[in-house]
Amino acid sequence: MAESALTIDGITVSFDGFKAVDGVSMVIEDGELRVLIGANGAGKTTLMDLISGKTKSTDGTVYLFDEDITNKQEFEIARAGIGRKFQIPSVFRDLTVRENLSVAATPSPNVSRNLGFGLPADARDKLGEIIELTALGDVLSKRAGDLSHGQVQWLELGMIIVQNARVILLDEPTAGMTQGETRKTSEIINRLKGQHTILVVEHDMSFVREIAEKITVMHLGKVLAEGPIADIEANAAVRAAYLGKGGIH
Repeated sequence: MAESALTIDGITVSFDGFKAVDGVSMVIEDGELRVLIGANGAGKTTLMDLISGKTKSTDGTVYLFDEDITNKQEFEIARAGIGRKFQIPSVFRDLTVRENLSVAATPSPNVSRNLGFGLPADARDKLGEIIELTALGDVLSKRAGDLSHGQVQWLELGMIIVQNARVILLDEPTAGMTQGETRKTSEIINRLKGQHTILVVEHDMSFVREIAEKITVMHLGKVLAEGPIADIEANAAVRAAYLGKGGIH
């Protein structure tokens, strides 16, 4: 039986009496790719905030493997192994692609110190794998600020992977992408399956179809349904609340 990488047990957060996330429980196994869908305001991004420590819960527990990370500081949760990619990428725009990846690959938080020292052999090997995965080999010497939108997204994802994040949170990774960039992103994420545990929040349902193994549907702060695509599409409550008659295209 697979080990649970992320266990969410009754997590709740109230803002002035309004429960934005209301008693959500979820178990994501080690190496699993889980997609979180739901209408705007369903609580998806707030749940990501609770997992990563950006928002503090008012009830419930979050475990990373067997470690209780509930309401710890963001940096503590990141060090424990949660890597998060936001809708707006966080990269060093004045550094090159290679420099960005090198900074992410080294443990010191001091950027200038990281750039001054060579990487150990295992980190160089990992970096080579990331460059191949993201297909950024042709732009390694290019400033991150000069990359296309898709390339910036892939660079940030590469920076998270090279930090050996045990669980990766992706918040709408294809937002603003072209069709070609979206297709490439699905290829990258599919290659990560089994190697990393990934939780994806996404609105693009055609993209969801390309990557999803198991889907969790949120509605009004609660889990409405959970299961493979066929079950979710056939669920009358999900159709009424979110998908409509068209299903996942």
